[in-house]
Amino acid sequence: MLYYFLNYLKTEFKISVIGGGMFQFITFRVTMALLLSLAISLLLGKRIIRLLQRKQIGETIRELGLQGETSKKGTPTMGGLIILAAIIIPTLLFAQVANVYIWLVLLCTIWLGLIGFLDDYIKVFKKNKEGLAGRFKILGQVGLGLIVGTTLYFNNDVVVSRELMGTQKLAAYERRPTNHPERVTREGQRFVDVKTPITTIPFVKNHEFNYAKLISWIPGAEKYTFVIYILIVIFIITAVSNGANITDGLDGLATGVSGIIGVCLGIFAYVSGNIQFAEYLNIMYIPNLGELSIFIAAFVGACVGFLWYNAYPAQVFMGDTGSLALGGIIAALAFIVRKELLIPIFCGVFLVELLSVMLQVSYFKYTKKKYGEGRRLLKMSPLHHHYQKLGYHESKISVRFWIVTIMCVVFTIATLKMR
Repeated sequence: MLYYFLNYLKTEFKISVIGGGMFQFITFRVTMALLLSLAISLLLGKRIIRLLQRKQIGETIRELGLQGETSKKGTPTMGGLIILAAIIIPTLLFAQVANVYIWLVLLCTIWLGLIGFLDDYIKVFKKNKEGLAGRFKILGQVGLGLIVGTTLYFNNDVVVSRELMGTQKLAAYERRPTNHPERVTREGQRFVDVKTPITTIPFVKNHEFNYAKLISWIPGAEKYTFVIYILIVIFIITAVSNGANITDGLDGLATGVSGIIGVCLGIFAYVSGNIQFAEYLNIMYIPNLGELSIFIAAFVGACVGFLWYNAYPAQVFMGDTGSLALGGIIAALAFIVRKELLIPIFCGVFLVELLSVMLQVSYFKYTKKKYGEGRRLLKMSPLHHHYQKLGYHESKISVRFWIVTIMCVVFTIATLKMR
């Protein structure tokens, strides 16, 4: 909003605010968004924690026989409100909110934040430990996935840049939006913005995969590629959101992992949105993507600031208000920067945590049906509780999961040049 306001003053009233020219640079606005999100989460966070304590909005702990669980009883929850505020406010102030990617990620933040808030509200105020019914959570995640998938597939501002060589024509699955003119460089290179359902795939020469290829073997089926694409978006947003929710079981665990993943996505957004870096790394250039770096900076700042209070011993828990939103944001960002096929790598902790629950439940049901007695693969699921049962301190588990995430992120970034 400040970007538009300063431009309005300059164009309509010929008023130039001292330092206002800095707002034309994305790097300046990224820095300001990061600093403001840190300030909000640190300063506003303290006040929200005190408010939650006064209202006695505390965590209800299930008796799982884990070390230190009784000390967590009564710790303020719904702290995800701090994260949401620290993301939304800087983004609204410093980003160009008319950008399709910005309003899409803001929608994800608010949408899943509200679903998580309802879940926490039912647990805390209605004294229902089950919270919001699972089917309503899934319905909300599916609805968001439908909106995100439809927007990314059909919106004419969601494009990638293609260089035309000589008399080369666009492929059958690519089309040019009418409001995107052709660009010609000084060297005579011709670039056009096209609508195409492609993404980045690691370890292959051309580094790209088109979703139309999934059904291209069926004559005339390519025009229904949008169905496949939207279903994949729905599945991944639901899976990553639930993976983050399951991971949020130890002090600082989900917060730290999400912040590290945010740095990874911020790097992808910056290099893919900068034509010089995109050409140097030989990756797809996505016009107007650089603005997304401002949102991601606020996202990372919010996670780091919240970690100040959420690190062991936690003074506040994010609750589903934060965890569902963090996972959904990460999934949506991955699709926007066209790196969703790399999610199993940089979201490796979320994936393993989710799989540990699925395998534990499946194996228990299988053995109960076969032997009449349920057996377990792990001492307890999710995986972080298994390590707690083995005697590891929760702070050690959290830090080691952060280290694993850092290694996954470094490997993910390296895939840009591994072909």
